[in-house]
Amino acid sequence: MENEKEIVSEQQRVNFTVEKVRRELSKVEGKTSVIKDDIITVRRNFWEDVTVNLDDAVEAGETATSIRQQADLLAEKEHRHRHMHRDVKKLKKLSEAPYFSRIDFHEDGERNSEQIYLGTSSFIDEETGEFLVYDWRAPISSLYYDYSLGVAKFEAPAGDIKGELLLKRQFIIRNSKIQSMFDTGETIGDELLQEVLGSHSDSKMKTIVATIQREQNKIIRNEKGKFLIVQGAAGSGKTSAALQRIAYLMYKYRDTLEAEDILLFSPNKMFNDYIKNVLPELGEENMQQTTFQQYVKQSLEPIYQVEDLFDQMEEMLTEKNELDTRNRRIMTTYKTSTKYMELLERYISSLHREGMIFKNLEFRGNFVFTAKEISIYFYDLDSSIPIPNRLKLVVERLLRKLKDIEKAEREKEWVDEEIQFLSKDEYQFYYEKLTKQKEFSESTFDDYERESKLLSRYIVKKHLSKIRKQIKKLAFVDIHAIYLRLFQPDKYSLESHSISKEQWDLFCSETVKKIKNYKMPYEDATPYLFLKEKIEGFKVNTKVRYVFLDEAQDYSVFQLHYIMHVFPRARFTILGDFNQAIYTHHTYLDPSARSSLFEKEQTENIELLRSYRSTKEIVEFTSAMIEGGERIIPFNRQGHKPVVKKCKSHNQLAAEIIEVVNSFTSYKSIAVICKSSEECLQAYELLKHKTPVHLMTKESNEFQEGLLIIPAYLAKGIEFDAVMIYNANEDNYGDLSLRKLFYTACTRAMHELYLFYINKMTPFMTSIPEDYYQKECNG
Repeated sequence: MENEKEIVSEQQRVNFTVEKVRRELSKVEGKTSVIKDDIITVRRNFWEDVTVNLDDAVEAGETATSIRQQADLLAEKEHRHRHMHRDVKKLKKLSEAPYFSRIDFHEDGERNSEQIYLGTSSFIDEETGEFLVYDWRAPISSLYYDYSLGVAKFEAPAGDIKGELLLKRQFIIRNSKIQSMFDTGETIGDELLQEVLGSHSDSKMKTIVATIQREQNKIIRNEKGKFLIVQGAAGSGKTSAALQRIAYLMYKYRDTLEAEDILLFSPNKMFNDYIKNVLPELGEENMQQTTFQQYVKQSLEPIYQVEDLFDQMEEMLTEKNELDTRNRRIMTTYKTSTKYMELLERYISSLHREGMIFKNLEFRGNFVFTAKEISIYFYDLDSSIPIPNRLKLVVERLLRKLKDIEKAEREKEWVDEEIQFLSKDEYQFYYEKLTKQKEFSESTFDDYERESKLLSRYIVKKHLSKIRKQIKKLAFVDIHAIYLRLFQPDKYSLESHSISKEQWDLFCSETVKKIKNYKMPYEDATPYLFLKEKIEGFKVNTKVRYVFLDEAQDYSVFQLHYIMHVFPRARFTILGDFNQAIYTHHTYLDPSARSSLFEKEQTENIELLRSYRSTKEIVEFTSAMIEGGERIIPFNRQGHKPVVKKCKSHNQLAAEIIEVVNSFTSYKSIAVICKSSEECLQAYELLKHKTPVHLMTKESNEFQEGLLIIPAYLAKGIEFDAVMIYNANEDNYGDLSLRKLFYTACTRAMHELYLFYINKMTPFMTSIPEDYYQKECNG
């Protein structure tokens, strides 16, 4: 294919396009500079250009209008500047590499075929109106991703456009020069993939739209139902496809969809940093990002010290008492299940008739409303009224009674005493407040009796404002006590839930002990919030239109139910891999759980089986250690076999790591992956004086280049040029429940995988054919 004539012709086309792009870039940069100067001028002269006069209501209104006009002018200029700045970034990117593919498409009924060039954003020749580059998200671009040569079609606003795909040409262009050019009959040619996948890892995730696969494109452009569920093998491009889907949605609905209308729940803060450049590189603003832990914490802190998922995992991985670990696993599994949710629903339903617990409301050392009194108000109401609505009626009644209490308090001695001891400043403060409220004029304020009445009214109102706020915020409802009441050992029998009386008694005592001390176990956080919202009324977010859940296998059914309640208007994209379900509570993949979560007719399921991250040798090795691994298809990128080394001691293990690290001269990211944070610290102490190394913890906000030490549960979703498993022995990875943790650790490697162990190798290796790895023994 690569004859000189073709290459010269295509390079001329690149040169022509780049020249046009640079001219446009120069124009836009000039306009951006002018607008920037305008913004600086408006900000500097803001108050000079505003007429301020507060002498009377009319003048004050005109002043407010003047300020609003200046603010609107500034906001409009800032908005234009942001858009132009984004255009500058897009044009700079196009000037380096204007496109990555050419397709020739002959539409049915047309005389000539059309040459279509695809890039990261569209570019139109202003002089001719011709599309020199089509955005990869445009409808016509789906021809490139979805079809081999031959009959093809794409969906346009007016309906399907059918025809024949005559040519698919792929480019690698750097600094405006064609580095490589391939013609392919496939959807995405292997030559391009080989080149892209063979490159080194980076501290930030890169997304390459030129190599989107057909099955990934289905995810990106899918708009069929409310729920899109993606089960994807490690390294199959789930996260890339999710981010590209966000970019696609923002492109397609650019007139109605803002970045803040999209929310991504990611696994941890470090992962947020790892992916933060992807959307800006595609010319879009980043969506909202959070972790479920952050979301829960902001609802429960500072009242509770909330355990996070990683602390829970660390406790289970390092607990020496096997019985305690087993009991915690059983308790966590149960409390994150649909069965526990059903129990909680049953408990909440019983509160309609009895069991609501209220708090006394105090004022100046006396009860304004007692818990018993509030309970009578609540249970006097019709039990068929939903609890949140009944509480609203209770609030209205309490506020009415508070007005009577307020009147009575004005006559009390403490009010007169407070008036007598008002300082000059306080007196002036009350005078100004009451004047503003037009309670009296200056002449009436000289009347002592009138003055005292007005001041007493204001003082009592001020002192009772705290009670008023407590009533409005439902602070009289004791959610803490209501949740703990669930854990009375004899209240429920759970044998039908496969929980024995002894186990339930233990769960009750452990839960009560922690929550009484305001320590919220991870597995109780969502049920507690669920109970709170069911009683007080759900605080829903109707602004968010798309929710993305990455590493969805880490979520319990309970958590997913809760998220769906909070975002009732949103469409959900849920991405996970059951082979990386390393936590106790992974139940969303169970058929029964799915049926309770997702309406069948509103759900689209997509499975990604091809793994692109790792070399063929690494994928074959890791797939052999899990059930059903034979279904995973490795991309045919050749590399070295994984190396398994036995060591005599931890010191020798550290020396082996240093030797291997020193042999990696070109890799940017190398990870020593340990079972737990505790083991990471041990490894760090052995390595820190011998080589530069970063210790990554749950508090790490940034993903670093170089040599990292990281626990397996924090490495999820991230890839490294080379991975070294710190101690893959039977002691560390002997329990069957840790198979998926071990698999997750090994599948982080792109090019090289080393496994070191002391004493006896993990039994998870026994299922792997010996010719899949290279075995070495130093002890």
